[in-house]
Amino acid sequence: MRLSRRAFIAALCAAAMPLPQAFAQPFPSRPITLVCPWPPGGGGDLQLRTLAKAAGAILGQNMVVENRPGATGTIGAGSIVRAKPDGYTLAQSHNAVLRQPYVTPTSWDAAKDFTYIIGVSDNPFGLVVKADSPWRTLQEFIEHARQHPGTVTIAVPGKGSPGHQMADQVAAARAIQWTTVPYKGTADSLQALIGGHVTAAAESTGWVPYVDSGRARLLAVFSDRRMKRYPNAPTLKELGINAADYSPWGIVGPAGIDPAVVRLLHDAFRKAMEEPEFTAVLGALAQEPVYMGSDDYRKYAMDAIPFQKTLVEKYGLKQN
Repeated sequence: MRLSRRAFIAALCAAAMPLPQAFAQPFPSRPITLVCPWPPGGGGDLQLRTLAKAAGAILGQNMVVENRPGATGTIGAGSIVRAKPDGYTLAQSHNAVLRQPYVTPTSWDAAKDFTYIIGVSDNPFGLVVKADSPWRTLQEFIEHARQHPGTVTIAVPGKGSPGHQMADQVAAARAIQWTTVPYKGTADSLQALIGGHVTAAAESTGWVPYVDSGRARLLAVFSDRRMKRYPNAPTLKELGINAADYSPWGIVGPAGIDPAVVRLLHDAFRKAMEEPEFTAVLGALAQEPVYMGSDDYRKYAMDAIPFQKTLVEKYGLKQN
């Protein structure tokens, strides 16, 4: 049968129309890649692998963790910004990702190039001294520093880190003088403490095994509330020092992911955060869930970006 011109054009238009939604593949229909910005075997790697396993089971697809460490944990998130925004490529993000574009030229703009999916947890910090030291409280430690100006040294995990900021703020609040000593990472600074090369360490929870084994003493924490694992360690605010900081992390994808896919991913990660295996991993690292929904996580990042810029300027972190 010969088609009229009108019928022929109508047939062509129908063929060009997209398939009805009923024929589209539901998300996810294949494995999802979650980029870990830390080396295999560490605490950050363990957290993401445990979370990915639980979230993948909820979504009904494998979630494969791929390690891409480097540049203070920023290479991982930076590597996904050119990926297709279909929800199949995700990464962990944290404050260093927001700060890095001000340190050195990067391929991403944290305000424009990411879809913020969910905030998961944080990395608490605290001030620790050797267990055989004479100070049992932060007040005693500060008084020692007051009586011996310039002799107290505090290891911090890099210039501009939360440990560095808090040590500076405590010194300013109490009008005392001590020297912060930047190290490449937590392992180095805690070895310096145990070896007697510094007086104290303002560090993240890499000190957990030292405190638990009786080799170090936790004098105070830098978060807004006491840590469940160490309920006897006060916050700085409880001691009258108006200072607090933490380093939250969460899951991001490339900019432009469909909101419906974002909701599916968010809901899966949110449920995975409640799985006993994941909460046990956080507990072993003295961490707790710090949930932020997609909108709140994005708002946190947008508010934090200008602050990270001021840190780069204050501590001279910009690389030439």
